Amino acid sequence: MVRLTGDDSAAVELVPSLMAFRAEPRLPDIRVRVEWIEELSEAPGLQLFDSGALWRLYECESGFQFDFRAPVFGDEPYKRLLVDRDFSRATLQMSAEVSAAFPYAAPLGYPVDELLIMHRLTREKAIELHSCGIVREDGTGNLFVGHSGAGKSTTTRLWMEREDVEVLSDDRIIVRRDDRTQKQVPPLRSAKARNDKASIWNDTGNMRMYGTPWHGEAAYASPGSARLAKIFILEHGQGNVLTRLSASQAVAELFARSFVPFHRHEYVESALEFLQELVSAVQCYRYAFEPNKCAVERIVELCD
Repeated sequence: MVRLTGDDSAAVELVPSLMAFRAEPRLPDIRVRVEWIEELSEAPGLQLFDSGALWRLYECESGFQFDFRAPVFGDEPYKRLLVDRDFSRATLQMSAEVSAAFPYAAPLGYPVDELLIMHRLTREKAIELHSCGIVREDGTGNLFVGHSGAGKSTTTRLWMEREDVEVLSDDRIIVRRDDRTQKQVPPLRSAKARNDKASIWNDTGNMRMYGTPWHGEAAYASPGSARLAKIFILEHGQGNVLTRLSASQAVAELFARSFVPFHRHEYVESALEFLQELVSAVQCYRYAFEPNKCAVERIVELCD
């Protein structure tokens, strides 16, 4: 959870894409205080990364500094994010001049929101994947992972045409350990049955996928979540062919489709460690599919 505070209502204003993700106040993971500054000058710190578009990252004494620029707002930064090394406390400085001229420039607008979350995930057992999340009526979810153009929006449409599903996102999903998973094993008659059930319970129930505000072409973004049953790496093909991936293959495929801050090696190592846990808990397949209803039926046959 991200908590926004400031001296007036403008500080906690959310862009429309974030409104559905508002939640009741509780202990936050990230605390962000918003303040307005007359002028945001050039950053004095060591530059770590340049996105080539909207933001640059610098290292400073207390942590990190993100400067955000856009041609419409002029040459100077229009907002600045100062955050500690744990990505748990931050100050978001807004240019008072830009805010007066462009009141629609809300503090937590993209890409600030995603950058905060993406970096925070490196401190936890979690990752953001380029994927669409489909939740069936029984509450279980399948994750379809793919680069742009791989068929995520098409997959979303095909599933919605077949049955009543919830789409958590058609482009970006967060996967993390499911802290709500029951630890105890339901009572069974034999010790062997209890052991077998425990293995299944732990292997299939400890990962969960979460919707995000950062949607794709189909514009689906839900604050919901679901137990993650299976993962499919999407690619265009013929015959709707499913190929079970080994653990190393699955990690490589997922890492190539993840949103990971590459400017620090420990962030990359954290992502790889989590992906290893993920593929050991959830079956992962390569899916060469055709864009028709048979593609969905193939998955239904496998899952049922």
